[in-house]
Amino acid sequence: MNRLILAVLFAVLYQVLAVPLYTEEDEYHFKSWMSQYNKKYEINEFYQRLQIFLENKKRIDQHNEGNHKFSMGLNQFSDMTFAEFKKTYLLTEPQNCSATRGNHVSSNGLYPDAIDWRTKGHYITDVKNQGPCGSCWTFSTTGCLESVTAIATGKLLQLAEQQLIDCAGDFDNHGCNGGLPSHAFEYIMYNKGLMTEDDYPYQAKGGQCRFKPQLAAAFVKEVVNITKYDEMGMVDAVARLNPVSFAYEVTSDFMHYKDGIYTSTECHNTTDMVNHAVLAVGYAEENGTPYWIVKNSWGTNWGIKGYFYIERGKNMCGLAACSSYPIPLV
Repeated sequence: MNRLILAVLFAVLYQVLAVPLYTEEDEYHFKSWMSQYNKKYEINEFYQRLQIFLENKKRIDQHNEGNHKFSMGLNQFSDMTFAEFKKTYLLTEPQNCSATRGNHVSSNGLYPDAIDWRTKGHYITDVKNQGPCGSCWTFSTTGCLESVTAIATGKLLQLAEQQLIDCAGDFDNHGCNGGLPSHAFEYIMYNKGLMTEDDYPYQAKGGQCRFKPQLAAAFVKEVVNITKYDEMGMVDAVARLNPVSFAYEVTSDFMHYKDGIYTSTECHNTTDMVNHAVLAVGYAEENGTPYWIVKNSWGTNWGIKGYFYIERGKNMCGLAACSSYPIPLV
């Protein structure tokens, strides 16, 4: 009798487990997404990624049905859990990023209601893609140095993230495991220069330092840190001078960002939780909500052609915890 009951239970359990947790339509959507992003999997991984994809899609759809200032969408990360994404794309080494008393001196003048350095001249390079490497800090660094150098000289260079990954370790940077723009600017200043991307191509992984002083193309005279949590200091710098590098905390909803003004109740606003570095290229306001215009390093398929907006004036996700920019030596 006991064996019979056990057999029946096993049969029922088998039937339950054998029922797929997805429909043909779900599989069609996933295969279409795979084609769009050129994804390929072995058969076992296919079904694992399908389940993750459907969970992400469900979360995206639920968010977009609500009343939010930003929308989510499927992108190249939609087959990843946040734990996987965090390990692959964000800063994994602890970052001590604050400048308790920065050396940026704000003016007392009035600031424009909006500014966008992309429209002021040829000052911002195209959005780049860091790939599967936590090297966002290098892209924030090069983006800022590219801009301040172009503003000073009129010449927009493409600078080498790979040199920073390979060579800036003595300045408390950790290659694909993270670093900070302020530390990278210090490295460039003391190292006497940064090469171009053409001369030192990006590889999305660490390697031997191959810096050649004679090929240095951009230089740092001084590193300017904005005082911890002084978001108006950031506004002052972006309004009057140039784009500014900053770090903040990415939480799970941000990997699905599509457009609108990002806000979060999950993220922290302290210096010890930042895990991603980007570049503020301007600011504006929409329907009473002020926001930053930010250049990311996840390619142009993510967000607003590689950019995003994030709420300004609230130290959202710690974005005012550690901001900086270099003064170029030209």
